Amino acid sequence: MFSLLSVLLLLAVSLCGAQNPYTTATDANGHKLPAYSPARPPALPLAVRSPYTNAWSSTSNNGTLNTNGAIFWPGPAVGWEGIITVDGVSYEYLGTGSQSLPALRNLKTAVPLTVSYDSQYSNFTFAAGPVEVTASFLSPVLPQDLCRTSIPLSYLQTSYKSTDGSSHDVQLYSDVNAAWIAYESNKTIQWDLFEGSTIVNGSGNATGGPSSVYSWVFELQQQYEFAEEFDFPLWGNFTYSSSPGSSQNFSFESGFSATVRYDYVMDHSLSDVVDPDFRPSGTKEPVFAFAHDFGSSDAGAALYTIGSVQQPIIRYLTSGGVLPLQPWWTKCYGDIFQMINFHYHDFATSQAKGDAFDAQLKADVDSYYSANMAMVYSNSTPSPPFPYSNGSEGYTHGTDQFGQQYIFDPNDAYGFLNPNNFSGIAIPDVSEAENYYSIVALSARQVMGAYVLTIPPSLSCDNSTTNNQSEPLMFQKEISSDGNVNTVDVMYPAMPFFLYANPELLKYNLNPLFYNQESGFYPNGYSMHDLGSNFPNATGHVEGNDEYMPVEESGNMLLMTYAYYKFSNNAAYLRDHYAQLQKWASYLISYSLIPGLQLSTDDFAGQLVNQTNLAIKGIVGLQAMSAISSIVGDTVSATNYSTTATSYFTQWEYFAIDPSEHHTLLSYEWRSSYGLLYNTYPDKLLNLGLIPQSLYDMQSAWYPTVSQIFGVPLDNRHSYTKSDWEMWTAATCSPETRRLFVNALAYWLNYTSTDRAFTDLYETIDQGSYPASPGPVYFIARPVVGGHFSLLALLRAGKNSSAGTSDAGSLFAKNSTEAVSESAAGYVAVSAQGGSSGSQTLPTSLLTATSGSGSGSAEAGAGTVTSVGSTVNSVQPETTVFASSGT
Repeated sequence: MFSLLSVLLLLAVSLCGAQNPYTTATDANGHKLPAYSPARPPALPLAVRSPYTNAWSSTSNNGTLNTNGAIFWPGPAVGWEGIITVDGVSYEYLGTGSQSLPALRNLKTAVPLTVSYDSQYSNFTFAAGPVEVTASFLSPVLPQDLCRTSIPLSYLQTSYKSTDGSSHDVQLYSDVNAAWIAYESNKTIQWDLFEGSTIVNGSGNATGGPSSVYSWVFELQQQYEFAEEFDFPLWGNFTYSSSPGSSQNFSFESGFSATVRYDYVMDHSLSDVVDPDFRPSGTKEPVFAFAHDFGSSDAGAALYTIGSVQQPIIRYLTSGGVLPLQPWWTKCYGDIFQMINFHYHDFATSQAKGDAFDAQLKADVDSYYSANMAMVYSNSTPSPPFPYSNGSEGYTHGTDQFGQQYIFDPNDAYGFLNPNNFSGIAIPDVSEAENYYSIVALSARQVMGAYVLTIPPSLSCDNSTTNNQSEPLMFQKEISSDGNVNTVDVMYPAMPFFLYANPELLKYNLNPLFYNQESGFYPNGYSMHDLGSNFPNATGHVEGNDEYMPVEESGNMLLMTYAYYKFSNNAAYLRDHYAQLQKWASYLISYSLIPGLQLSTDDFAGQLVNQTNLAIKGIVGLQAMSAISSIVGDTVSATNYSTTATSYFTQWEYFAIDPSEHHTLLSYEWRSSYGLLYNTYPDKLLNLGLIPQSLYDMQSAWYPTVSQIFGVPLDNRHSYTKSDWEMWTAATCSPETRRLFVNALAYWLNYTSTDRAFTDLYETIDQGSYPASPGPVYFIARPVVGGHFSLLALLRAGKNSSAGTSDAGSLFAKNSTEAVSESAAGYVAVSAQGGSSGSQTLPTSLLTATSGSGSGSAEAGAGTVTSVGSTVNSVQPETTVFASSGT
């Protein structure tokens, strides 16, 4: 029986239902909307390199690059314009700036064709008359290359090719506005144009050679160091760079947006004028533009780099006082102009390294699923996923590729059900491996975009091992939720990405937390919640008044530290921090079994007494502490910790498991409750041997009984879930239940009504929207999506998809102190510094005539997981500038 609310919800959904990426809808001009691969996410990363270089393009209302434009991660629009002119007719492919111009017969909107992404690139193709134009946005994810990782700049390559076999007269135009650096439009901006590091004053021709780098650099006239306003930095500057490359004529201009764009559309070139009138972005909106004229050609490309740059980047509490920290790239490259120049000319090298990362990512996904090839490839011709209309489609039934019967009614939110017991089953006849790749590929740039690397402080009287001058410190912004620095319970869910990609980054992220507490700056006996309330101020909490999550954060620190050891074999790190680890373990002995009323990492859900999942975290943490004690040679403590953990677990089972023995409870002895038991994942990953397989089997059988169309709710209190915890939980389950989690998350990516960067918190019912009860919650662009790499971290530990709830294949013997060396579990072997290994010349294909060259197809490869071999030596990445698909 429907309630009035249910009727209203169904009416609302029927009017504005979840987006269908395979719709036959057309835009205002009657053109079909683009095809997406490997999924239709709510937003695609454009330039995502730091908390401040963090731009996306929403797919809301089935829009794309030239209908929705670019947004800063919280949602405000930032001006980024791109126009291609073909035989005198201009086509807008990037941004929406043309809407401010009068109707012009020679100005049109390019027709969107395809949208694809991988772990490095977002690619958008358009038809522009007789030419196809591709906008390829590259934000390299290179976790083992510290120097390149520290650069806060991203690439845009715009390439074109003739589709009719003829040459055409082609020009490219692009500009940015000042909305990138100021939320408020009444703050005065000042700017300059540089050729290399030399200011180009007033007006004049661009006289440099093909490889000369021209950079617009603009900044707030009144700056406030280490301050933010609505997440925008109030200090530093913004840069937009390009070079003449292979164009016949290169020009530039800054000025009033409508005038600059109108003049370009009419003249197909710019006036080489630097506007001298500094003003706010809301006053005669200033834009900063480049134009390339390629003359008669059948192919060509222009390269741009973009980003927000802060020097210094972090404010850090030390024994020498509160000190400013410089970004790590200054150690690698020098000043901002040297960094811009290196980065611009490093495009081909960064591209090749990014291609290698993505090829290995696909190979590793393949390797994880290779034990059962039915999981890797679907048994039917690729087709759109089943429609989810919640109101307009018909009932269906069938048998999936595993012989499992199913029923599906798209008019409800139950998802695909087993007709015999009505438990949820995975979405049928799709490849779990391909779905999983679509999730982790979208997550990679988002993870790394929340971090900055800095040079440690130089303190003459400081003996701390966390301030090693040869290693960076790594600081995370808790994007969108609290804005804290190095929030421990945000680092914890992101951990699988770093264990998979480079465990040293996890250490660099932990080091500032250890330094602060070992230096006596934190008065409490449990772990601090974060290193500072407001990024980029890593000034700690000397009064101990941070958010109160003592069991949560103490357990997290023990488990992350031990996990780092297991994946790095760095026993010295455990010895260096053993005294601090003991303090946290002592707290857990006192409070983990009966945690009382407190918050867990899911603090948005509120406090709850004796949370089952929180308690098991502390208990598993004590088991990890037993292993740590063994490694450092403290055998007495090792025995005590192990005995305590075992005893606590026995008691925990009595409190935490429902009398029916069908599932664990959300809170001790609350019979009608349940929740995702994701904190058992570290036991599975590290093979701590505390949790028996019977408990994993019980939970794995339970989750399908409470699943919904878009996944399994976080707990019984609400219908929302968290994607990071779903993937942690999936890694502890049987293959069938894991497949249910993975396929549901990928299905949500295609159909959710959310409209910004990958959210980790969303409804499992209706439109898969942001949670609206008890109040709206918007988690956007958070680094916790590193948790999506839970299965690949298992692969690093020796397990594949067939292991399920067992410890089969683990490289770690049960409850042993064995570790996997980084060389054995290593990733793409690249330079740790990178400052001198990259090409310092512009790619040849941008310097020479491009007639006859081809642009990498945006449709290539991103939707199929292709085996490229088990070792990186087998990867032969394409290094040409046109290999824009990353495959």
